[in-house]
Amino acid sequence: MTIMGEASMFRNRLVLTGAAVVAVLAMSACDTEPAAESAATSAPAAPTSAAPTTAAATTAPAVDGVTAKACADIKKDIEDNADKVAEAEKIGPPAGHIAVSAQWTAGSAAVIAHAIGANPTVSAAADKVQQEMMALGDAYNKSAKAKPSKKKLEAAIKELNIACSAA
Repeated sequence: MTIMGEASMFRNRLVLTGAAVVAVLAMSACDTEPAAESAATSAPAAPTSAAPTTAAATTAPAVDGVTAKACADIKKDIEDNADKVAEAEKIGPPAGHIAVSAQWTAGSAAVIAHAIGANPTVSAAADKVQQEMMALGDAYNKSAKAKPSKKKLEAAIKELNIACSAA
C-alpha cells in the first residue's frame, strides 16, 4: 500500500538527482578545457625561472593551480550547500525532509564535480565529503523526523582542509 505523496516524493527526488547528474556532466566537460589551456600557457614561462628542473617546474605549478582551484571551489560548494540546507530545513516536516535530502544530494554532486583534476589526496578527501553528504541525504529521505549526525561530514571536511593546505 503506497501513499499518494510517496510517488510524488520519489518523482521529485528522481528529477532533482537527474538534474544534479546533468549539471555534473556539464561542469566536468567545461572545466577540463581551461585547465589544459592554462597548463599549456604556463609551461613556457617556467623554464626561464628554473632551468635545472624544467620537467618538475612545468608540471608542478599546473597541478597545484588546478588543485588550488578545486579546493577553493569545493570549499565554496560546501558553504553554499550549508546555507541551502539551512533554508530547506526551515520548511519543516512533513515535506521539508525531501528538500533537505535533495539539497544534500545536489551539494554532493557539486563537490565531486569540482574535485575533477585535483591531486589524488584532495580527490580522495573530496570523495569522502561527497559520500558523507549523500549519506546525510539518504538519512533525511528515510524519515521526516530524521536528525542525522553531521560528525562524519565534519571530520571529512577537516580531512579535505588538511589535504588542501598540503597541496
